[in-house]
Amino acid sequence: MIKLETINANVYYGASHALKNISMQLESNTVTALIGPSGCGKSTYLRLFNRMNDLIENIRIEGEILIDGKNIYQKGTNVDSLRKSTGMIFQKPNPFPKSIFENVAYGLRVNGINDAAFIQERVETSIQQVALWDEVKDKLKKSAFELSGGQQQRLCIARALAIQPSIILMDEPTSALDPISTSKIEELMYELKAKYTIVIVTHNMQQAARVSDKTAFFYLGELIEYSQTKELFTNPKIEKTQNYITGRFG
Repeated sequence: MIKLETINANVYYGASHALKNISMQLESNTVTALIGPSGCGKSTYLRLFNRMNDLIENIRIEGEILIDGKNIYQKGTNVDSLRKSTGMIFQKPNPFPKSIFENVAYGLRVNGINDAAFIQERVETSIQQVALWDEVKDKLKKSAFELSGGQQQRLCIARALAIQPSIILMDEPTSALDPISTSKIEELMYELKAKYTIVIVTHNMQQAARVSDKTAFFYLGELIEYSQTKELFTNPKIEKTQNYITGRFG
């Protein structure tokens, strides 16, 4: 089933044409990796789905961006509700200056939920989902800043999961982490796709090969190739893709 789709999506930053006629369909309950050199449009594409590009001055977005078949850029779209359904994980862990518990509860409270028992249950479930519970269950009242970088990133994922999104957008979520923490996040992605649709921007092609079902290769704002990950890495159809994944440029 198609969860996310763009039809002739174009993005302009002022006079700069950042994304050029991108048409792509992303399926439910899969991990889609976006790869390509720096500045090729991967993060811009990712942010189309939670309308975070809207916050940038002089931006112009054309084409259709659909979630569950609905154009999320049409007039009357509730952007707050849209962002609630799309969790976003950034390059560096960004816990709030609050306790571990309150970091995960934050989104629930912001959305007007006051039921203490419900909040407790959602916080515990979300922390368990990211395989962090055994590490933090006895220090939920301690500052999130006391956690390691890898633990902080899993906490940020738990914070996103607490408000029960259907989509998780990850912008290089492991680039600031050590190999063991990276491995834990990758295992987590594999488990989470049973419930969520995940899109990940990564510079690490080995990571894309390990975690994703499909991979899209972007170059200079264009979608060069998009196919099953195994096929793209072992038998790319386009010479430019072949050159990128074999390290001839990028």
